[in-house]
Amino acid sequence: MNKILAVSALAITVAFSGAALAKQNLGGGFTGPAASNLNVTAAEASKLSDDTPVILTGKIEQSLGDEKYMFRDASGTIIVEIDNDDWRGVTVGPNDTVELQGEVDTDMFQPNKVDVDTVVKK
Repeated sequence: MNKILAVSALAITVAFSGAALAKQNLGGGFTGPAASNLNVTAAEASKLSDDTPVILTGKIEQSLGDEKYMFRDASGTIIVEIDNDDWRGVTVGPNDTVELQGEVDTDMFQPNKVDVDTVVKK
């Protein structure tokens, strides 16, 4: 019985130490050139291909329901989809300027929209 407990304790210790090492930031990363300028207008985003990363700067005019919102900048409007957990505590109104980071989402018979990952109030 003591052998089983000792082996179990050893296995748990090894498992937790491996998990701790996996979470530890060991540095490293990419040092080459960054993607081209991701800052685009609503009009430009409406013409880009699916999954193109974009950054939009402008105002969210209104909620359209189902986590969809009307976004406006100087070039026009585009629908953006912001999941509830992607707000991360940021609260904005129609008069606030925001930076939205996400990707273009295309549907065959619908206009392009932007699936937002990050909302930053400016």
